[in-house]
Amino acid sequence: MRGFAERMDVDDVERLLADRVSALDAEPVSIREAAGRVLAEDIRSTVDVPGFRRSAMDGYALRGEDTFGASSYNALRLKLIGASMPGQGFDGELETGQAVRIMTGAPVPEGADAVMMAEYCEESGTEVEVRDAIAPLKNVGAIGEDIRQGQDLLARRRRLRAQDLGVLASIGMSEVLCVRKPRVQLVVTGNELLAAGSCPQGHQIVDSNSVMLAVLIERDGGVLLPFEILPDDPDTIAAALQNRDANLVLVSGGSSVGIEDHAPRLLRELGKLDFHGVAMRPSSPAGGGRIGSAHVFLLPGNPVSCLCAYEFFAGPSLRRLGGRSAAWPHRRVRLPLARKINSVIGRTDYVRVAIEEHEVVPIATSGASILSSTVKADGVVIVPQALEGIAAGEKVEVRLYDEDWTG
Repeated sequence: MRGFAERMDVDDVERLLADRVSALDAEPVSIREAAGRVLAEDIRSTVDVPGFRRSAMDGYALRGEDTFGASSYNALRLKLIGASMPGQGFDGELETGQAVRIMTGAPVPEGADAVMMAEYCEESGTEVEVRDAIAPLKNVGAIGEDIRQGQDLLARRRRLRAQDLGVLASIGMSEVLCVRKPRVQLVVTGNELLAAGSCPQGHQIVDSNSVMLAVLIERDGGVLLPFEILPDDPDTIAAALQNRDANLVLVSGGSSVGIEDHAPRLLRELGKLDFHGVAMRPSSPAGGGRIGSAHVFLLPGNPVSCLCAYEFFAGPSLRRLGGRSAAWPHRRVRLPLARKINSVIGRTDYVRVAIEEHEVVPIATSGASILSSTVKADGVVIVPQALEGIAAGEKVEVRLYDEDWTG
């Protein structure tokens, strides 16, 4: 065994990854399946929406000037010549002194320039009495009122929401170009590991990292490929590292410098080891590199270290591959620190904290293997390498684990 000769700064690793990881190519996606996907093209409308003048009210289409002088004491009579319904307009042109019954969303007939609300009107045989005046263009939706032909609607790199897909449908699009979803291979190693769902027994422990990573991969827009727990065997691990279907490979465990830590050597031999050993706590054995076109991340086996290394390095890279923002997706709050946080200049610390009575309280039990500490915590405070700690009373930024936290 040997220690790390040197460790890279977190900032340097983040800059390296920002330079080397970019969005994947595009693929056509049905708008019915595009929710949450990232646009790979700018969208400009080729049509007007609506493509016809439409009524904003149930009532009567007429000429506004025909109603001038009408009131509850002076009803004016117009000849009722037909009806206009959604999807089936009135076939003809309205003339002075005439009206057409009309429903909301129906096309306004030629010759009409206003729609009088039904409550100010009363039908009587072939006539309609109008008891109020209305200005021309009132209650008439213009052509292109919603979307104009040639209008820029959505910009590339936008993550599509329900209303975005509705707009795409309204301009006649059935599919859209989206950034391909990154495919992720998990390489979980360890002779001591049992599959999730097993009961711990003897000197064996249950693999929790794959469960945690699967959720994070889904959160960040990746597609998890099938995987199984692998023994600490170099040939088996080497085969798993070279999955040509993967855009990103996450190795859980075996990332340090022990005799059973094969992944760093294999990554160096099979591709390129860009970094190994980071000046941070936890997760100092984290590493990364490339095999072919796939980006590979070495995540420590200790669960909190695994979570930390994913959030700092693998998560942002996965989001970049999928065209998303690399920024941490956590909601953030600023609150005063209840107790001092100790750190060391030259090291970045990932400090689990709870929020109690609107103060930030560092979690006392914070070892890298104590996964339950992240359950007790409301979030984390990142102490940058330039600080040797943060004093009690100072306001700190907390990156919240739970998006719905309200304090």
